[in-house]
Order: sequence, then structure tokens, then C-alpha cells
Amino acid sequence: MTDVNATIVYYSSTGSVHALAEAAAEGAEKAGARVRLRKVAELAPAEAIAEHDHWQAHVERTNDVAEVRIEDVEWADAVLFGTPTRYGMVASQLKQFIDSTGSSWREGRLADKVYGAFVSTATAHGGHESTLLSLYTVFAHWGGVIVPPGYTDPIQFATGNPYGASHLAVQGAGPGEVELDAARYQARRAVETAAALRSGRRT
Repeated sequence: MTDVNATIVYYSSTGSVHALAEAAAEGAEKAGARVRLRKVAELAPAEAIAEHDHWQAHVERTNDVAEVRIEDVEWADAVLFGTPTRYGMVASQLKQFIDSTGSSWREGRLADKVYGAFVSTATAHGGHESTLLSLYTVFAHWGGVIVPPGYTDPIQFATGNPYGASHLAVQGAGPGEVELDAARYQARRAVETAAALRSGRRT
């Protein structure tokens, strides 16, 4: 067990990002971290969700996942954010949580943590990279240590995205094992980097 806390924060409407988040949590745990898996609050009205079977089923299937609080981010040494892309940008549900962090940011409670992100989108050029980079802008404002996976493991050459784990949801299909392994690796790298930073601060 490392002396590292990791929080995985995500929004998912039909399950693809949830699957990546679970894989990231698994990777962080295997790296020895204490892990919190947290979803952000759903903003869409129940009537809109009920019109889409997959969306409604996913909401019901993840009722037991706790909603994130700012304390979950402050507690962590490493934080990964997951989101579907919305026109090349972060989903409004996750953005709403980010927009609520002002007091913690102002008081420096979000600084000096390891941050990363992962995404899913329905089209090949639908905003994987732009969404990840927009989140990295947030982390820079927070004073975070941005740790992308880069091409630091063979799995990254299989997935091709150095900015973060990403999934192309072809006809609604969920992430495959390669994509899930990329999320596991990204979380492991974040935890290992956070552990190294903690160790360095103690010496």
C-alpha cells in the first residue's frame, strides 16, 4: 500500500465513461492507493432521461455510486476526471462540479495534486483531444501537476492518445479491453507519480 489517496470523478450518461472510471479505480487500487470512485450529479430532467432506454438503465444501474463532494478532491493526492465529449467540450454535468470549486481553489486546497483525465465520444474526430486539453487548462488554474500517460507504456502505442485514456463509442459499444487497460495504466501512473511527489516532500 502506498501512502496515496486517489479520487476518480466522472460523468457518464450511458456507461462508457463509467466503465473507464471503474478501470481507472482498479488501476489505482492495484498501484496501492486508497480510492474513491465518485460520479457528479445528473442535471438532466428525469423526463429527458426516461426517453432514452440506455440512459435510464445506466442511471438505475449506478444508483449506489456516491456523488462527488469537493472534500473528495481535497482528500486526494491524485485525481482523474472522466467525461463524455459534448461538441468537443466537457459535459455540462462535470463542468457544473468544476464551477463549484472556487472556494477550494482560492484557498489553495486543489494545488499540488496529480491530475489527469479520460474521455469517450461517439465520433472519431469528435473532440477527444480538445476535451482533455480543456480539462488540463482547469488543472493549470488549480496549480495541479498534470500527468498525462504520454507514450510511456506499450498500451499507449496501441491506443494512440498521449493525453489520456479515450474511447470511441461505435454504435453505442462500450470500451474494449485495450481501452480499459489504458485507463488502468493511466491511473497507475498518476498514483506512482503522486507517491514520488509525497516521498520527495518528506525528504
